[in-house]
Amino acid sequence: MAEAEAAKLKEEGNRHFQRQDYKAATKSYSQALKLTKDKTLLATLYRNRAACGLKTESYVQAASDASRAIDMDSADIKALYRRCQALEHLGKLDQAFKDVQRCATLEPRNPNFQETLRRLNTSIQEKLHVQFSTDSRVQNMFEILLDQNSEADKREKAANNLIVLGREEAGAERIFQTNGVALLLQLLDTQRPELVLAAVRTLSGMCSGHRARATVILHAVRIDRICSLMAVEDEEMSLAVCNLLQSIIDSLSGEDKREHRGKEEALVLDTKKDLKQITNHLLDMLVSKKVSGQGRDQALNLLNKNVPRKDLAIHDNSRTIYVVDNGLRKILKVLGQVPDLPSCLPLTDNTRMLASILINKLYDDLRCDPERDHFRKICEEYITGTFDPQNMDKNVNAIQTVSGILQGPFDLGNQLLGMKGVMEMMVALCGSEREADQLVAVEALIHASTKLSRATFIITNGVTLLKEIYKTTKNEKIKIRTLVTSDKTILYSVATTLVNCTNSYDVKELIPELVQLAKFSKQHVPEEHPKDKKDFVDIRVKRLLKAGVISALACMVKADSAILTDQTKELLARVFLALCENSKDRGTIVAQGGGKALIPLALEGTDVGKVKAAHALAKIAAVSNPDIAFPGERVYEVVRPLVSLLDTKRDGLQNYEALLGLTNLSGRSEKLRQKIFKEKALPDIENYMFENHDQLRQAATECMCNMVVNKEVQERFLADGNDRLKLVVLLCGEDDDKVQNAAAGALAMLTAAHKKLCLKMTQVTSQWLEILQRLCLHDKLSVQHRGLVIAYNLLAADAELAKKLVESELLEILTVVGKQEPDEKRAPVVQIARECLIKCMDYGFIKPVS
Repeated sequence: MAEAEAAKLKEEGNRHFQRQDYKAATKSYSQALKLTKDKTLLATLYRNRAACGLKTESYVQAASDASRAIDMDSADIKALYRRCQALEHLGKLDQAFKDVQRCATLEPRNPNFQETLRRLNTSIQEKLHVQFSTDSRVQNMFEILLDQNSEADKREKAANNLIVLGREEAGAERIFQTNGVALLLQLLDTQRPELVLAAVRTLSGMCSGHRARATVILHAVRIDRICSLMAVEDEEMSLAVCNLLQSIIDSLSGEDKREHRGKEEALVLDTKKDLKQITNHLLDMLVSKKVSGQGRDQALNLLNKNVPRKDLAIHDNSRTIYVVDNGLRKILKVLGQVPDLPSCLPLTDNTRMLASILINKLYDDLRCDPERDHFRKICEEYITGTFDPQNMDKNVNAIQTVSGILQGPFDLGNQLLGMKGVMEMMVALCGSEREADQLVAVEALIHASTKLSRATFIITNGVTLLKEIYKTTKNEKIKIRTLVTSDKTILYSVATTLVNCTNSYDVKELIPELVQLAKFSKQHVPEEHPKDKKDFVDIRVKRLLKAGVISALACMVKADSAILTDQTKELLARVFLALCENSKDRGTIVAQGGGKALIPLALEGTDVGKVKAAHALAKIAAVSNPDIAFPGERVYEVVRPLVSLLDTKRDGLQNYEALLGLTNLSGRSEKLRQKIFKEKALPDIENYMFENHDQLRQAATECMCNMVVNKEVQERFLADGNDRLKLVVLLCGEDDDKVQNAAAGALAMLTAAHKKLCLKMTQVTSQWLEILQRLCLHDKLSVQHRGLVIAYNLLAADAELAKKLVESELLEILTVVGKQEPDEKRAPVVQIARECLIKCMDYGFIKPVS
């Protein structure tokens, strides 16, 4: 009777369930459970009550009921799936994953099971990322940072951990969701530099790649406050705030290249208003006396990077048009600043050069003649509006503006020279008693004299004044600039004098045995003059640079070919090379236009002169930002001279510095890598990777590390019948840390680009696994990180290969590294190790732990 009643109650419960009366169904199933001992019926009742628990969100009860059903029948697929659903809601994803795995094993073609497997796998990975990178200590970090009594080392550690969290997606979201932005604003309010810096860097990480967060942060912090922070004298702070603003701009404009879906896409529909506001504030910074020279430079850098089109194939140049209409006069004001005048804005050595580069980029970004005419008219109105017979300072600013434009879009500058009164004002300023006026005038005359038509005007009207200035002034900067004329013999004489001053002529090496023999035979042996020693030469070079010799040299280079002979070009190339010797001086050389002046010297003239100029270019390219040193399209002209130095006829220093220069260029853009490849530099770079000389081998490997991003270079590695990949793998096993670092970087990118190269890596040498393990255990974090990236690429490439790696000691290495505490320095290493472990878990080679 009891069994029959239990069966009746089960049917009653089923009817309640179909009517969606889940409470009544639960009650019927519970009553039936008390009346029966039949295992089959009991399993059905527990399974059905578990379904009611899912519907009423009683997930603990549902999981318990499903477990009881499974205890009676381990193959009860409905009970397994219901327990999986309950466990997923309870957050026990790894247990839920196991249940659905069993379901999929029993019914492999069931689409619900396959979809749940996929979803849980994604959720587990996300949960593991959250567990690894964020925890309950986020709030604690802020408490430590905001507590004035907390210990300094604790504050430093908390700040570093916060920065690390901000750079990871899960960590950034965790900070954002836990009132982190308000707490970061409190850190900014402390006005303590180390805390403000930590807050800025954390905000920068949070903005990166996320438009919604970037928008909220921009509005919460406010653009005026961000710009005021960037305006400070502290270079580190100014740069950090610049990076924050760049992250915001990238996210708002979509330059971060990440996909945005669902809510993220819907939250931010139009960011043009915010981007325009940022542009307006950057333009306002250019003319504010409250902004430091560093801050002004960072504002110019941001405008240079984000306003002109990166590709002229893009039709829309509206940002440039907006800046021309609303900010060109402000940029021209920066160009017109004269450091010696009391009204001058705070500047650095690079400020006016950056403004010239921006003017040049904006002018190049214009699409048609009407747009260029509009640009020119604004410049003309600004310059003529500045002229004032009663105020000499304004006149000096106007001529300084013309001089700055001549260093940017030269054609535009040449048109401005033709304006009524400009050339006359230049000559008139030469007669001023103030040295500041003379210096500006002579500088402008030098830039203007590169065209014979203008030079003729100067010869007619200004040479007498220039000679008088040269005789009377005690200012070395003015003296050296007044030497520039249109007489080829004078140019040659000046160049020869500078060669002697810098000791940049070729000196034959004296063989000691021959010197002794000459003395024995009473022959004259030339001896080095005491003032030709290196210390004296260095002093002379410093004085020449301080006097502005680079500007004079740059203008001599611009002279018409009829004036500038090949012999004079060679002399100028020698002088440039001598001036570039000290790496600390190269920034000054770039700021005064030395980088672009060297390009024609490296392409034309005598063979010796071209090599000397190419070597000087290599020295500059090795340490300078190419966008500043060689603005615009000029940077592509630098490649050929550098490649010409990769020759066995050249000495080791020339080879080495050419490789460093090419490394710097190849790291800038794909277009530059393509240019290097087309100049057939790849075989030469590979040859130097075989060199016994450590520095040459290192430089070549670092260059290759950048070049492997190029698809055509990758195809060379994919091709059969060559040892390119073998060489890179073996270089990863070198004892030299720098060579290892470069080779591991190249291998990491190659294995990330092509699965075939992952498999090929295991075939080129039997030592591959030992080398990989050494990389993953390396003391130097950058090498270790690259080794772990290679390991991840191999794991992701092929299941059989992954199995081989898991069966080796590599799994133990990954486990040890993955368990470490991810402080700011070790975070990338620990993160990639954990991603490797997650990949192993995906394959089922290791099991997840709750």
